[in-house]
Amino acid sequence: MAKVELKAPVVDEIKGYVADAKAAVLVDYRGLTVEQDTRLRKQLREAGVVYKVYKNTMLHLAFDGTDYAQLDKDLEGPTAIAFGIDDETAPARVLNDFAKEAEALQFKGAVVGGEYYDEAGIRALAKIPSRDALISKLLGSLQSPVSNFARVIKQIAESQGEAAAE
Repeated sequence: MAKVELKAPVVDEIKGYVADAKAAVLVDYRGLTVEQDTRLRKQLREAGVVYKVYKNTMLHLAFDGTDYAQLDKDLEGPTAIAFGIDDETAPARVLNDFAKEAEALQFKGAVVGGEYYDEAGIRALAKIPSRDALISKLLGSLQSPVSNFARVIKQIAESQGEAAAE
């Protein structure tokens, strides 16, 4: 069996994630303990993030012709990739939070919405709340004026009712 035949299923798997992903973050995971790695994988899974370790050549082949080809320059040394399938900022947010307690985890680069981000950019992305949190804030801010308006109308009606009773 030729080497190319062995690589094809792995490259196809990565291409599948690339096609569905809204974001991808590359990290160097050297120095993480088994316990830290297990905890990180669990947190990423709970956030809907696909986290895998692939050979750099496989990632390079899968990225070819996509926005993720911008990550080719970061494909050196041990590389893990976190794909954000539903939430663009989830991989950066979870990895950044985890890196605060596990300093061994190092950002390499990311592509979010077709744009390349370096380590500083990834940390900035990590500060953006999740889509659900943003929607909750929006709904809360929309609901507040309506509630205040209803309260004012009720007070006016009550004061007019008191005036009519006098």
